[in-house]
Amino acid sequence: MTQAPPASEQGSASEDSGHPVRPHQRLSLRTRVMLLAAICVGCAVALVSFGAYLTVRGNLAQQLDDNLIERASAAVRSPVVQDEVRQIPGAFLASNDIQMGLLQASGVMVAPQGSTPPPWGEREFAVAVGTSDSSLRTDQATDMRVIALRWGNGEAMVLAQSLAPMKRSLSDLSLVLFLFGGAGIIVAAVAGTAVARAGLRPVERLTSATERVARTMDLRPIPVTGDDELARLTQSFNTMLGAVAESQERQRRLVADAGHELRTPLTSLRTNLELLLSASRDGAPALPEQDRIEMESDIRGQLDELTQLIGDLVELARESEPREAAERIDVIEVVERALDRARRRAGEIEFDTTLQPWVLTGDPSALERAVLNLLDNAVKFSPPGSIVRVVLRPLGDGSAVIEVADAGPGIAHEDLPRVFDRFYRSSEARTLPGSGLGLAIVKQVAERHGGAVYAGRNPEGGALMTIRLPGAPG
Repeated sequence: MTQAPPASEQGSASEDSGHPVRPHQRLSLRTRVMLLAAICVGCAVALVSFGAYLTVRGNLAQQLDDNLIERASAAVRSPVVQDEVRQIPGAFLASNDIQMGLLQASGVMVAPQGSTPPPWGEREFAVAVGTSDSSLRTDQATDMRVIALRWGNGEAMVLAQSLAPMKRSLSDLSLVLFLFGGAGIIVAAVAGTAVARAGLRPVERLTSATERVARTMDLRPIPVTGDDELARLTQSFNTMLGAVAESQERQRRLVADAGHELRTPLTSLRTNLELLLSASRDGAPALPEQDRIEMESDIRGQLDELTQLIGDLVELARESEPREAAERIDVIEVVERALDRARRRAGEIEFDTTLQPWVLTGDPSALERAVLNLLDNAVKFSPPGSIVRVVLRPLGDGSAVIEVADAGPGIAHEDLPRVFDRFYRSSEARTLPGSGLGLAIVKQVAERHGGAVYAGRNPEGGALMTIRLPGAPG
């Protein structure tokens, strides 16, 4: 006999049978708005109806009591008439709409001939015997309002009026309030649906645009209508689309420029390698030793150029990465570390430094890389035996500048606006080694730290590169 699998295995089998369990589906925003409007109106109608019902019931009850008290008082004041065997109150002759009777201290109730005597109890008997002046109560057994007033010595006038007419009026009022309240809730639900449909139409457009962007990567802005919160949300989304489009364009230009810059050294490297491989084959003419040495030197230079270019591309790609935790930076220490590295490859070029204390919050390694790029750039264009001037000084407006001035040919006026662009190289720089990304990295690091970069001409000749950074004196 086979045994049924455990409950847990049955559950797993049902999930693996091709019929996945549907997750709980939440109500749409439009439905929630409609329900919220209906519930709010329903609560308001219920409160108003309940208040109206209580008010009307209180007024009707008070009117019934006032009328009963007035009639009881009038009955007590009515003259005495003589029937065939006894004296009775004259009010007995006009008591067709209420029950009226005269309760004696002996416990006998005298009522008009042919009428139903009113209900009575201990409270009415207390009025008859004189221990109480009056009594007003509701008799639950007969559903009547009963009043008793003292009449003569040892007697009490008792009047009773049915509550049925008042309850019928309240029942009719309840029905009217229920019908009109229900109609109000329906109207509120319809109005809420209409308002939700009209109000959420921009959200639907925004949702469609988001899905379109996710599906097609089409970053065209969404048309904006009105000036309400949803319009501002759409404008914010358009701003985000513009930022994404700009980022995509920067990435596209970076990839295109990188491909263009990589093509030349790769082509030259491939040519030299093919020549060396061809010369190493059996039967091939041997290359002269001087040519082989020059090819090997070219290959090493091209590999160095590729390594530098790839490193610069990686540094630029960090622009879109999450920022590392910032720390307090002593800018003098950063500049001195960059100077130590630059001196090792500067040859006969000397550095003249004037550094004043300055501190800021940021990434010390990135800032050191930016300063080193400026120093390397100055060394590259300075003739042997010249001096590169490095200055760190505050400006007195909450910022400081790092100035690097070389003794080279300087920067042409038409090249000044573009020297910090990616892969841009002036005509003088095209014959020198470099990737065209060093100054672009300087600009990126400066802007990341809330600063800016400037390129100008040194009054003493050569180029003057400046990094302006916020901070405080050290």
